[in-house]
Amino acid sequence: MKHTKTFRLISEYFQIAFGIILASIGLKAFLLPNDFLDGGVTGIALLVRSQFDINISILLVAFSIPFLILGYYTVSKRIVVKSIISIIGLALFIQFENFGTITEDKLLISIFGGLFLGAGIGIAIRNGSVLDGSEILGIYLNDRFGFSIGQIILFFNIILFSITAYVISVEVALYSILTYIVTAKVTDLTIEGFEDFIGVTIVSKEYMPIKTAIMKELGAGLTTYKGSKGFGSQGEQEDFDIIHTIINRIDIKKMHRIVDDIDRNAFIVEFDVNSVKGGVLRNYLDKKKNKKLHKLQ
Repeated sequence: MKHTKTFRLISEYFQIAFGIILASIGLKAFLLPNDFLDGGVTGIALLVRSQFDINISILLVAFSIPFLILGYYTVSKRIVVKSIISIIGLALFIQFENFGTITEDKLLISIFGGLFLGAGIGIAIRNGSVLDGSEILGIYLNDRFGFSIGQIILFFNIILFSITAYVISVEVALYSILTYIVTAKVTDLTIEGFEDFIGVTIVSKEYMPIKTAIMKELGAGLTTYKGSKGFGSQGEQEDFDIIHTIINRIDIKKMHRIVDDIDRNAFIVEFDVNSVKGGVLRNYLDKKKNKKLHKLQ
């Protein structure tokens, strides 16, 4: 058990280090040479650096301190410790690495700078660390005042990019917004993964053949729970099992066909699922991957 925890901790820090390398490539090889900005604390540091001859590594650490202090009281101390190590590591890597300018095309700078930076931030967050303190501010204000974290970060960056448009230029501000959008999307994709899950709840009097068909034809696990009598288009309903399952979005049309063949009047509710872990579902997805690999071979 002790060895497992040690291995997991080493793995987390190794992945964080890889995230730092990716983020530093995005900054040093794309954004910094062209005075492009990102959102959050990184964006503030880049904006100040564009106006004053101050080392970007010092700025990143200095502007992160207030957010780390705030994080000490709002998130776990373990996350704060990891974040301190990560931010210092990023600052040192930027200071000592020497990437040449890869491209001068502004669109490519925005896209690939955001891609590398977003991937680095996402990998760090997946392993319990942050490279940008604005997320900590979002968590704090969400707990204190009830604002959503997305709204807080968006408002934070609107102010930042407005200042950028005034201080530098509207063009740089627009390209920086593009960089921020790419960074945010790649960060989300890195955190949530590439698999797209969908949850499905099915209400039907033909629940027995439906759940049998889903398990047999889709190979997906499911959960059933008792539904009480209610009123619908056909009047009072009898007691029945409500079916709940999670499948890959690729299979949603096939599931519709399975249900329609049994009960065209079935009530189906679908909802997005960000991540899953363990259970029959994991086995179902692994089997589907193995089938695809087998076909390719």
